[in-house]
Amino acid sequence: MKQTLQIGGRECLLYNEGEEPKVLLIQTLGAQERGSIDSEVEMIQEMAVADFKSATHESGISNPLQQNVSFVMAAFAIGDWEVELTPWHDPAVSKRQAVGEHAGETLRYVTEELIPYLHQEYGEIPIALGGYSLGGLFSLWSGFESDCFAAIAAMSPSVWIAGWQDYASQHPVKSPYVYLSLGDREEHCRDKAIAQVGNNIRWEHEHLKQTLGSDHTTLEWNTGNHFVDGARRTAKGFAWCIDKVCQR
Repeated sequence: MKQTLQIGGRECLLYNEGEEPKVLLIQTLGAQERGSIDSEVEMIQEMAVADFKSATHESGISNPLQQNVSFVMAAFAIGDWEVELTPWHDPAVSKRQAVGEHAGETLRYVTEELIPYLHQEYGEIPIALGGYSLGGLFSLWSGFESDCFAAIAAMSPSVWIAGWQDYASQHPVKSPYVYLSLGDREEHCRDKAIAQVGNNIRWEHEHLKQTLGSDHTTLEWNTGNHFVDGARRTAKGFAWCIDKVCQR
């Protein structure tokens, strides 16, 4: 079931996949995601039903789910990707001064508008927040800023942003489960800033293993560059979160 709603002044696509959902999935929705969100939700549903043995073994899923896990996906619209999702200013992201000043407002929308609405509709069930690229960075940063999220799915997050390691070192992560992924060609680019993404995500994974434990985080390497198969990569991240949150 798919609905388009206005929640707290933002457009949201709401997918209710089954009765009595066990987990709420929240995702940033930019222009790129609009063309693939339907198929992404279908893939999540398939992964939440399948036994995972071959399809998602490499994703680090530890306890394959043998039955349907119902979930709700709420994808909320992002008008200006850089302005609304970048946690602090970095000229390598954008030279616009507004970039880096409004991610806190976006997070407050999620925690003060979207989550209360979803909890009222579906009960206070666990929440996984996720996104791709800058949406992945925003989701990962939100896991350090808020304790609202049972799991974070950060697919190809822009952790090449200047100062990421300093920030993560100084702020304890508040989400108990964190999924990371990256394409194996993403760090092989001419842009010196973006080329740091491989080193930074390896560092972040080790940092999370030390702070959360190796069973509470994973880093999956996908084939290709940043622009390959984003919907499937995102679906795999959310499937990992469902598995962890709904372990029996």
